[in-house]
Amino acid sequence: MRFIVILIICFSISAQAQQKIQLLFMGDVMGHDTQINSARIDSTGEYDYYSVFKYIKDDIKTADIAIANLEVTLAGPPHKGYPQFSSPDTLADALVDAGIDALVMANNHCVDRRRQGLERTVKILDEKGIPRTGVFKDSLDRAKHNPLLIEKDGFRLAILNYTYGTNGIRVTPPNIVNTLDTAVMSKDIALANSMQVDKVIVFLHWGWEYNLSPNPDQKKMTQFLWSKGIDVVIGSHPHVVQPMKWINNEKQNQLVVYSLGNFVSNQRPAPRDGGAMAMVELTKEADSTYISNAEYQLTWVYTPIENGKKRFYVLPADRYKNAAHWPDASARKRITEYVSEAGDVFKNNINVKKRDFKIPLFALKGKEVGMITIEAPKKI
Repeated sequence: MRFIVILIICFSISAQAQQKIQLLFMGDVMGHDTQINSARIDSTGEYDYYSVFKYIKDDIKTADIAIANLEVTLAGPPHKGYPQFSSPDTLADALVDAGIDALVMANNHCVDRRRQGLERTVKILDEKGIPRTGVFKDSLDRAKHNPLLIEKDGFRLAILNYTYGTNGIRVTPPNIVNTLDTAVMSKDIALANSMQVDKVIVFLHWGWEYNLSPNPDQKKMTQFLWSKGIDVVIGSHPHVVQPMKWINNEKQNQLVVYSLGNFVSNQRPAPRDGGAMAMVELTKEADSTYISNAEYQLTWVYTPIENGKKRFYVLPADRYKNAAHWPDASARKRITEYVSEAGDVFKNNINVKKRDFKIPLFALKGKEVGMITIEAPKKI
């Protein structure tokens, strides 16, 4: 009996010592002209993006920390899309409302509006209290936000963010954009590790656009980061999904997500009309923090015409393709095709499975997506 009591006490202490946190990563948040027009309220001239994320926000908020790539500037008017993006400030408000906790900014569009655009974007995010990294007003700003430190639920995490380039647009001093310079990255990683963090996470803007496989440079960079002890590498830029690989054995426990694709955009050619969210679970016990699970969830952007305007809704693809009624047969066909296309890419995954995500019935019943009435799949 005494042995059993001791065993129970030991198990209880062990369970209390173990902590877990769920991280969620999303790909490119873009702002094409059609998206800006869709968000515009004609009667006031203001912009409202909240509806864009209302069908995905329940999924996002299951995570403890959610991070996305902001691939636009908030440079103020004139608000324009490609090739030099400037979205309304309210896009950031809608992202926060959807459950996104922090934004990475180092990408090929971060200096689309030059110094004024970069500095205003940083200013607006700071005023709204949105944690950010990758792009900086000056060296003092970089020292403050590089790495981005996030503390939650007993975890202390460092986020580093870099891009392959800025579309040939020169970064104007004293502004700084983190680029894929291994010498600088090595110093940043050493700095992050000196800050008594549980894990350093690196978010990269890299790869070839529209390519469903990682290129040699992505693979080489992954090996470099893994050699530096970086266990979580997250990628964006190709605007399509690429495989996710979690090497988990006695010698190695490291993950790379080569590309998450588009989270929201007006890129409609298949398969750019969708993306994926990567869920990474970290577990901390004693002096060790390690990846304990890695999954993905597909998303797809639905763009019906409502009241003469093209609307944008980010949908959980696997679940919403089973909607009881789609007034647009081509949309039902396309979301089903996307799930299949992304599934073909993720056949090359290693140890990263589709998220077996069960959302409560009340969160689905009666919801509408445009004219679609969504019913809970039978398996829930």
